[in-house]
Amino acid sequence: MAEGTSAAPEFDSHRFKSAEHQQRFEAIKGWSFHRERLVQLRDNEYTDFQEEIARWCWTSLVTPMAKFDPNIVLEFYSNAWPTEEGVRDMRSWVRGQWIPFDADTLSQFLGDPLVLEEGQECEFSQRRN
Repeated sequence: MAEGTSAAPEFDSHRFKSAEHQQRFEAIKGWSFHRERLVQLRDNEYTDFQEEIARWCWTSLVTPMAKFDPNIVLEFYSNAWPTEEGVRDMRSWVRGQWIPFDADTLSQFLGDPLVLEEGQECEFSQRRN
């Protein structure tokens, strides 16, 4: 191999869905992360806001995680990246396991804060229209 050139890393099927997803990881591995900041409100501060958080069952959503592994986050994003235009797979491959991130899975992860009756629209969606 000529000096100054490097071979592409060998495809790691345990960490990536495809060689293209591994290349995506290489492209984004320099991303930096900004840690979430915990904001604690007193009981009598911004009561309307706190009531909305409770009403939507978003307490777990507004509570930052204590720690995370940036490499695993980057693997998730790399493998969630669509490789074909118009094809969305609402799951990602992380350390040899499929991780779904569709609406139902995210709702379940957050403690099922929103359960809709058949045909019922989310109140949040109605507000945005």
